[in-house]
Amino acid sequence: MSYPNQHNPYGAPQGQPQGPPPQGHPQGPPAQYGYPQQQPMQPQQPYAPFPAGPMGPGGMPGIPTPHQMPGNTKAARVMLFVLAATGVFGIIGVTVVLNQLSSNSARYDGFGGDTQSMLNAGKGVLVVVMILMAAYAAAALVLALQYSKGGNGIRIGSIIFGAVSVLCSIPFALSLYGIPNFALSILVIVFAAKQESQAWFMRPRY
Repeated sequence: MSYPNQHNPYGAPQGQPQGPPPQGHPQGPPAQYGYPQQQPMQPQQPYAPFPAGPMGPGGMPGIPTPHQMPGNTKAARVMLFVLAATGVFGIIGVTVVLNQLSSNSARYDGFGGDTQSMLNAGKGVLVVVMILMAAYAAAALVLALQYSKGGNGIRIGSIIFGAVSVLCSIPFALSLYGIPNFALSILVIVFAAKQESQAWFMRPRY
């Protein structure tokens, strides 16, 4: 009859070997008082970084900041130059009509009444039209020249100018002067409202 070890009164649990662990088994802390051996903790894998997407103007995700003027923006600028040229041609045409009207007014200088009043009123209207056309051509030219270094206000100004040009072209929509202006004004609005144009005008400047 055997008695348990006096130095270790608890003894080892029955059915558990007390010998050394087999070869290849990870060494753990010594099993005392019959507790099972603990496995070493594995280090946690670091989380994968989030993929970096393209950054738009202002550091917000979106369209990358363009380093060259996009094609849509270039097209809007060219159309503004064309609209400025049509304004200049319109001023030339109104000037020709005004000179002809002035010569007719001098011819009918001896006649009074309604004829002279109508001629004078016609000349006044043509002068006002010339002033409006000069302002129209100047606005289109200034906007087009600011496309390379202007801010987002130039893009918004181009959209507003295109809308005003469309409204002014409606009375002349069936004429050779109104049809090109109407079509070009619509295209200015479309191209200036593109996201590529917005990214160009809102790009950071150093």
